[in-house]
Amino acid sequence: MKTKTTKIIYWSGIIFISLWFGASGFFELTKNPVVWDITQQLGYPPHFIYILGVFKLSGILVLLLPNRLLRLKEWVFAGMFFDIIFAFFSKIAVLGFAATIDAVIAFTILSVTYIMFRKLYSSELIFGKA
Repeated sequence: MKTKTTKIIYWSGIIFISLWFGASGFFELTKNPVVWDITQQLGYPPHFIYILGVFKLSGILVLLLPNRLLRLKEWVFAGMFFDIIFAFFSKIAVLGFAATIDAVIAFTILSVTYIMFRKLYSSELIFGKA
């Protein structure tokens, strides 16, 4: 795949994920009833919801920095994967499979975005220029 196409897919994914996690993080920090009710219904305590909000918004800031903090971006991707996986299994356990469609979509987009990230920055990560 050409580098230009890879960059377009990567940045499209970053923008989508930033909007997705940004809205979620904002709603967690502002105690939006829809987000809080579902998250508490899944069994997560209130202090954890605030922590999720802070880390989601912090992670987005890192992802939006072009060509910087590449190793930290790897950690942000990992954190987002964990968030999505925990949401998926929590929703299956409590709400049923139909409630997991958002997690499946987010996982797919995040996976494609991460693959593009690795294509674009693999040499910097391997040779320590991150």
